Amino acid sequence: MRHANKKRSTRFRLPALASLAVALTLSIALPAQARDTVRIGYQKSSTLITLLKTQGTLEKTLAAKDIDVTWHEFSSGLPLLEALNVGNVDISADVADTVPIFAQAAQAKLTYFAEEAPSPSAQAIVVRKDSPLQQLADLKGKKVAVTKAAGAHYLLIAALQKAGLKFSDIEPAYLSPADGRAAVENNKVDAWVTWEPFLTGVQRQLPTRILADGTGLASYKRYYLTSTSYAKAHPEVLKLVYAQLHQAGEWINHNPADAAKILGPLWGNLDAATVEAANTHRSYKVQPVKADQLGEQQKIADAFLAAGLLPKAVDASDVEIWKP
Repeated sequence: MRHANKKRSTRFRLPALASLAVALTLSIALPAQARDTVRIGYQKSSTLITLLKTQGTLEKTLAAKDIDVTWHEFSSGLPLLEALNVGNVDISADVADTVPIFAQAAQAKLTYFAEEAPSPSAQAIVVRKDSPLQQLADLKGKKVAVTKAAGAHYLLIAALQKAGLKFSDIEPAYLSPADGRAAVENNKVDAWVTWEPFLTGVQRQLPTRILADGTGLASYKRYYLTSTSYAKAHPEVLKLVYAQLHQAGEWINHNPADAAKILGPLWGNLDAATVEAANTHRSYKVQPVKADQLGEQQKIADAFLAAGLLPKAVDASDVEIWKP
């Protein structure tokens, strides 16, 4: 009897062992599903993205959807959008309103997915306190440091136009923000056109004064962009990023001192008081982009074309707009 039971037990166990072997084979043969990755490009003045990166909130939100994040820093907006155009990043943090115009001229297929409300006083033309330059017309024949294609570049053109001057009436020195700061500090240029936080930084650390800011000259919107192909393939990612940006904007406006403590070390070790002062010039109000509000984008495009700085005319409305 014991011998018969042993045979019967073996017959029932064999199918179970076979099933286990098949399951193990399948688990080895089928790799785990790969996680998606979104590559985000930003620059030092990309305040909201910098906050999200530092606090880890965006990464946690996307990780819950099995999406990883990699971060890629750029010196200014133009190389950032160039990287977006060739597919080296998926999402661009905020860039000044001028930058998409240059990207369009390079036939980039870009999609606007958010903007910050205007912040005209967040950029300005700075001179040393002892400079003989007293008004915009005095810029004629002078050497002016400016970052190419930055919002400050358009401010300079608009300021010159107001003074009855052409861009060709000055000698531009195309410099990064760090090099522009060094140039004005060492009297290598007559003026420097810059934006926050570099603007407040130089005002507090050097004997300088403002010749003119953007008030009445340039609205200075900052836009968030992605490639058109990415917008079509990953609308759910843009929705999550947009929501996080909107929350970060509200948080920084309601917690300026806390935000300054976080951003100071990231912005070249600026003290918290300087950072907090710089942030008062930015709206940080994240909102949807509307096609009927791109009028100044066309003015920017036309101004750069007239100055001989664009290779061809640009239709600023010829862009895709993602709606949250």
